[in-house]
Amino acid sequence: MSRPPTFVPPACATARTLRTARGDFAVLDAVPAAGVRCRGTVLLVPGFTGSKEDFIALLEPLADAGYRAVSVDGRGQYETAGPDDESAYAQAELARDVLAQADALAKAPEATEPHDAAPSLRRHLLGHSLGGQIARAAALLEPGAFATLTLMSSGPAAIAPAQRERAAMLADALKVLSMDEVWQAMRAMEPPPPQDVETGAGEGGLDEALRARWLLHSPAQLIATGRQLSTEPDRVADLAALPLPKHVVSGERDDTWPVPLLDEMAECLHAHRTVIHGAEHSPNTDRPTETAAALIDFWDRH
Repeated sequence: MSRPPTFVPPACATARTLRTARGDFAVLDAVPAAGVRCRGTVLLVPGFTGSKEDFIALLEPLADAGYRAVSVDGRGQYETAGPDDESAYAQAELARDVLAQADALAKAPEATEPHDAAPSLRRHLLGHSLGGQIARAAALLEPGAFATLTLMSSGPAAIAPAQRERAAMLADALKVLSMDEVWQAMRAMEPPPPQDVETGAGEGGLDEALRARWLLHSPAQLIATGRQLSTEPDRVADLAALPLPKHVVSGERDDTWPVPLLDEMAECLHAHRTVIHGAEHSPNTDRPTETAAALIDFWDRH
């Protein structure tokens, strides 16, 4: 499970509802300060069991560099409602959601005020883990929708065997237990994170914020996307055929997709490759300063 260091967004970010042709999505919308030229809009798609808060530590440095950064709860994730029907979370449906979110950001007044319209409409897409596979599906559905694609800790096909076993165990549990019962079982198997007084979750600290997020996730979404992660085919060749600048980012250790596999994928994609030292599966939370710098450097060059 991803563990953002805080659930409190920076001053540059606003928690709001993004209204799209495919429904409403909860987002954190961080904009550059007045007088800072907007260099583009970045859509940040979280991973399995994650949420928009996973990118909180990236929002301020990205906005300071001139990028409007919008992190989103996908359908059935945290503060975005979703149906109980697992078919609603098919990868193609989630990819179309991403395209609708990007279109809505381009049309929203916040996308151009108080900055120049043309740069703000230059859209970059980043997906973390599961979000990376959804992001590449969106790029394949509409190749011209984005200026660049960044895959963060997101591999070419299905997750590692040990992770597939965990996803299957979770799906089985979700079919017979409540979300709170599953949370208690998970907490019995792994210790809670360190407490953080800046979580915005009151006296319960970070663990209570994570629990509150978990309880709002849709079980159908978790079951369906866990199955996707365990059965995803290799689509690297299709993605490589797109004339789209690509960036593969990961930590130096990863138990979901081995780092050598990510290296090989980057080479096949002719992608820029960044390894964030000291980070594991979530460079965005493990080493946000270094991760933001690598992202900004890539986008500045494109």
